[in-house]
Amino acid sequence: MASIDTRVLRSAVPATLAVGAISTIIGLIVAGGKGVWGGVIGTVIVIAFFSVGQGVLGYVLRNNPSIAMSVALLIYLTKVGVLFILLIIFQNTSLFNDQVFAGTIVACTLTWTFAEVIIFARSKVLIIEPGSGPNQ
Repeated sequence: MASIDTRVLRSAVPATLAVGAISTIIGLIVAGGKGVWGGVIGTVIVIAFFSVGQGVLGYVLRNNPSIAMSVALLIYLTKVGVLFILLIIFQNTSLFNDQVFAGTIVACTLTWTFAEVIIFARSKVLIIEPGSGPNQ
């Protein structure tokens, strides 16, 4: 059976790519070429950030599961903070449409988070390992 982080990546990346493609098409319709660039860059940023975060969390889960929740919270807050900073930095850029960029980031972030929640809700992760009790 694949590890939880691998299952999250296998589900979240395609879902996020699909939403990113839809956002890019909407960007093309609304803002032309700059809308396409805003959609593509927003999608790439979300997939990169969340994939790296999932990789780090998977590493922590394998090596030191007792601190996994703290690390997960730190990773999540870092990702949201950096994405917020990027939205501020690219607020008035002329390289791409900033509204399509921001909308794509929000849509892709929600999609990734939703896919992650579904995977965790459907997974049966042992909290207590059999044979590890005090009478064993």
